[in-house]
Amino acid sequence: MEPMAPADAHCGSAACAHAFCRACLAGHVRAKVESGGAVVRCPDASCAAALDPELCRAALPADVFERWCAALCEALFVGARRTYCPFPDCSEMMVAEDDDAGGGEGDCVTQSECQGCRRLFCARCLVPWHAGVSCGEFQRLDVGERGREDLLLLETAREGKWKRCPRCRFYVELAQGCLHITCR
Repeated sequence: MEPMAPADAHCGSAACAHAFCRACLAGHVRAKVESGGAVVRCPDASCAAALDPELCRAALPADVFERWCAALCEALFVGARRTYCPFPDCSEMMVAEDDDAGGGEGDCVTQSECQGCRRLFCARCLVPWHAGVSCGEFQRLDVGERGREDLLLLETAREGKWKRCPRCRFYVELAQGCLHITCR
């Protein structure tokens, strides 16, 4: 093992004096964060000091540093009910409010705005906001019927008092005649 130049040595904790090269420190932090850890200890097996993200920042790739900081933030909310933005291009973590105080579906908050992307989503169903459809109705829909266009059709059908064929599940509008629906 070759001695390390002082300029290449990175000390990641004020609580210990162990120094490591950039590659070893970055690899250690990456492995701990990828395995679900938030608090990363000194790589020296005999040391239990926690590494400080700011002291390690210069030795870490930006993506590793950001994921480590995000993991530390999430760890602060142990015991809290966390929810994530349902939009794949955002996935911002939020702390869900406790809805045990209410009781019924109408008592809890469902429409929420993501603080990251500012889009609306349903905090109960954990999907993009389903305007005009209650959570109960949304949950009863087939997975293939939950798209935006499908929800707009459902709202139009409700407003027009259209009925659904029990066999093929197509919507039909009663223009004249009796309430009997015959499937084609």
